[in-house]
Amino acid sequence: MTLKLYGYSVATGTRRVAVVLHEMNVPFKLIPVDLRKGEQKSPEFMRYQPFGLTPYIDDDGFILYESRAICYYIASKYSNQRISLIPSELKANALFHQAASTELTSFDEYAAEIAKEKITVPLLGGTTDEVAYERLLSTLSAKLDVYDVILSKQKYLAGDEVTLADLYHLPCGDLLYRAGTDVLETRPNVKRWWDDISSRPSWAAVKDGVKGTTN
Repeated sequence: MTLKLYGYSVATGTRRVAVVLHEMNVPFKLIPVDLRKGEQKSPEFMRYQPFGLTPYIDDDGFILYESRAICYYIASKYSNQRISLIPSELKANALFHQAASTELTSFDEYAAEIAKEKITVPLLGGTTDEVAYERLLSTLSAKLDVYDVILSKQKYLAGDEVTLADLYHLPCGDLLYRAGTDVLETRPNVKRWWDDISSRPSWAAVKDGVKGTTN
């Protein structure tokens, strides 16, 4: 049975999952959920995602939500199919989890809010809080200074092989560009890393919106 991905085609979580599906060469069907119409808050949707957020997957009756958990599941289930995105050796695996935690607490938290201020708020007819924006950008910039040091010593965040931790950055990193900041371009090692991961065919396939690979 083809895996079903329930999500909004341009949402960060949906694109995060779809990148990994493409990396692992897993066929999937996108079941569109229109956030603009509030479909994620419908009783039917919330039977499977009780927080009313996208995405979730149905893998032959196995329901799973939270984009990073889904990515981990997919990469684990299909680890022998195409590419390994989760190191199996004990210490390498610990470094992967360290990098994954770094993405969540030192990147996504700030990049998502920057995108909210510069993209979502104006889209909904509001006005960007420039003070909040500058504070968020300053904090993210300090975090990326640390990224640059880490990436001066290794190719990717968890070592010299790409992992889920790197790919997790792609949707919100893309939003930073759309928000009008070049924060990923101003540090040489961060730029080299970003150019690398953002040029992967898997990202090209979902960057502008997710489409399933099966009907």
